[in-house]
Amino acid sequence: MSKSIPDFRLSIVLILISFLIFWLDSIHFLSFLQKGASFITNPISFGLYQTNKDISKQFEYVFQARVASLENNALKEQLASLLSENAKIRKELNETKSVISQSMFLDPSTYNLVPARPIGLKRYLKIDKGSESGLELGLAVVFNDNYLGKIVNLSERSANIQLLSDPDSKVAAFSQGLESRGKGVLIGQFGSEMLLDKILHEEKINIGDLVYSEGTEGFLPRGLILGKVTEVLNRENEVFKQAKVAPNFDIRDLELVFVILED
Repeated sequence: MSKSIPDFRLSIVLILISFLIFWLDSIHFLSFLQKGASFITNPISFGLYQTNKDISKQFEYVFQARVASLENNALKEQLASLLSENAKIRKELNETKSVISQSMFLDPSTYNLVPARPIGLKRYLKIDKGSESGLELGLAVVFNDNYLGKIVNLSERSANIQLLSDPDSKVAAFSQGLESRGKGVLIGQFGSEMLLDKILHEEKINIGDLVYSEGTEGFLPRGLILGKVTEVLNRENEVFKQAKVAPNFDIRDLELVFVILED
């Protein structure tokens, strides 16, 4: 009996509360409370919404930036690969042109030529062929119909070429122009210049004359171009006169050179 009384009281309280809520709602008192709560909570909700939107945009920006960075790196790698491939193709094309051009100046049926790539230039020109390719000391090295030098040092897979401009280089030579011709010895100088020495005074030699090999050394064919006269040095009190000679091209521009093998 004692337990049923509290339960009855609780029921009465709940009924009264229900009527109170119904009455308050009928006079729109609860709407006022809802509006007041909305006035307080709406700015907070809006702030939370804006913050969430800004954070989402930041995450999206970081993600897009990461994707763009990866795509940019991939494009850079692809471009580098294409440039490398293009350079390789151009080099192979230039080498093919050099081989074809060389056959037009020195007949392959007469001369046994071995193509070689320049791989270094200090005092000597270093090439990528050696004794494994049949090269020997003293062999002549040419490009088209120009004599470059001779092999002075050799290994299995490389060789050093003493150029015409080397101070230790001496080659029997003659100059030839439209109305001039002279004989002498072409001597290397420091730098790229050469000196045609031992020219008799009565022999004519002019600026612009080409200088050719005499071919008396044995290893060197006659008539290869050695360079071009840039200055004539006359000395009245000496037996001979001299002429400065410059090469026709820069050795550093060559993709290939050719070694003349002995028969």
